[in-house]
Amino acid sequence: MCRHHAVAAPGRGEQARDTGLAGVGFALLNDYQHGFPLVEQPFAELARRHGVDEADVLERFSGWLDDGTISRVGGVLAPGRIGASALVALAVPPAEVDAVAARVSALPEVNHNYLREHEINLWFVITARTGADFSAVVTRIERETGYPAIVLPLEEAFHIDLGFDLDAHKRRACRPAAEVRPAGDRPCLLPAVAERLLGALQDGLPIVPRPYAEIGRRVELSGERVSEMISDWLADGTFKRFGVVVRHHELGFVANAMCVWDVPDHVASALGGALAREPGVTLCYRRRRAAPVWRYNLFCMIHGRARDEVRAIRDAITGRHGLDRWPHATLFSTRRFKQCGARYFGRPA
Repeated sequence: MCRHHAVAAPGRGEQARDTGLAGVGFALLNDYQHGFPLVEQPFAELARRHGVDEADVLERFSGWLDDGTISRVGGVLAPGRIGASALVALAVPPAEVDAVAARVSALPEVNHNYLREHEINLWFVITARTGADFSAVVTRIERETGYPAIVLPLEEAFHIDLGFDLDAHKRRACRPAAEVRPAGDRPCLLPAVAERLLGALQDGLPIVPRPYAEIGRRVELSGERVSEMISDWLADGTFKRFGVVVRHHELGFVANAMCVWDVPDHVASALGGALAREPGVTLCYRRRRAAPVWRYNLFCMIHGRARDEVRAIRDAITGRHGLDRWPHATLFSTRRFKQCGARYFGRPA
């Protein structure tokens, strides 16, 4: 499910709404962002673990999909494993932002699209099957909007989409070691059955008692085989995780900032690894510079319930690591136009 938005971010000092999540609801959203059961009836298994009825669990997940609390229950592809992708940005005059953002968001290859506080203000992610397809999308955007695209490919991933801990008081107490993924164009040269299954999973599991069997029906596989293939993709790193994909804004984390630094390349990996171990950092990676218009190579994202909270986290982290000795910028998000999972494949017939 891919949603289009024009959601404003909170102003300075504005507080997030109280989501009211507690008990079973909190556990279902927070604890199964990883390790969602790969059994025939996963929602029944969750119900058993938490002492509720399967119908209750199904109703909760259906409601969360409908109101946007979650985007899907499914897999998150690791960056650089297949296809081509990059962060892309445009410098758009304020009067044209709505029209340009709508054009960009309408493209299926665009999966995130945000307005940020900077002269270069429209930021989005493009994913495509091949490098040639990716370049064609960039060319189309430039032609249709009239603005040159700044393309920032991933060079190292230190912490990308390993989930979003909803407990701000103990955010990510257990940190994985920093990881390195080389940038590159890896065409989707998968067996036809694997490609069909990944395509069927892009929008997530159907919220039904036997979701793997339902997905399997669409691609002519048994439910058991679907679960086995997902397990294999988790083991070999194709999927970063398989589980609940929450939408942080709807859950009260309405402030976020993209923090960037222009650090010497020879220290970027060490600094990125240090940032990735910080509990307040939700994403961290190194991207290729786009000189002279974009000088920064080290990126991290910080989310919080208010802008002042994000600023305090950012200042504390940079103070510990001495990051602000180098040129830097903090780009707060002000509007969200689109947020959904990456789409490399068409839907199965």
